[in-house]
Amino acid sequence: MEKLTNKEEDIMRILWRIEKGFINDILDQMPEPKPHYNTLSTLVRILEEKGVVAHQAYGKSHQYYPILSIEDYRKQFMEDTLHKYFDNSFANLVNFFAKDKQLTRTELDELSQLIEKNRK
Repeated sequence: MEKLTNKEEDIMRILWRIEKGFINDILDQMPEPKPHYNTLSTLVRILEEKGVVAHQAYGKSHQYYPILSIEDYRKQFMEDTLHKYFDNSFANLVNFFAKDKQLTRTELDELSQLIEKNRK
C-alpha cells in the first residue's frame, strides 16, 4: 500500500466514519478552512488511484466509499512505525511510551494484562 498524505488520511477518516459519500458529503465533514471542491475531488481521485477508495457512479456523480478498512490501515501504519522507529521491536515501542509518555501504574497494569491475555 502506498503511504497516504495527511490530507488523504483526513479524507479517509471521514469516509470511514460516514461509510460512503459524494464530494459534497465529504466536504461538509471537513473542518475550516475547507478545501475547494475541485481540490477535494482531485484528492479523492488520487485515493482511488492508490486503491483505498472506490466509487459508485450515478450518472455524472460519484459516491465514494473506502475499500481499505481502518483496521488494515492501522495495522500497516503500526508495522511501518515499528520498523522505521523501533527496530521491529514491540518492547522498544512500549518502553518508549512507558518512559516518554509517563504511563500511569494503572495503564502499565492494563498493558501487562493485555500481554498476558494474548500470550494464552
